[in-house]
Amino acid sequence: MIDPIRNYIPLIHKEAGSDYGVSFPDLPGVISGGASLDEARSMAAEALALHLEGMVADGEAIPEPTTLEAVTADPANREGVAVLIPAPEGPADSRRG
Repeated sequence: MIDPIRNYIPLIHKEAGSDYGVSFPDLPGVISGGASLDEARSMAAEALALHLEGMVADGEAIPEPTTLEAVTADPANREGVAVLIPAPEGPADSRRG
């Protein structure tokens, strides 16, 4: 069976006079940023890949991504713009939470 690609949802934030910031509700502490939206999204993908790689190396369970509907329904997430970032492909058993 083919393991479906997981899409994690980071939130992109922007305050006046600052770069774009990125955080992952499913992965507290995983943050990134960029000077443009494209750079912020690219850096978010890199941060996600590095964090998940570290979790696998440490033997930690990878959490299932929260749905877009659930992320956007949370009032704490209303000030960010949600985007989808696919998790990097890897052995199916290393990605199971």
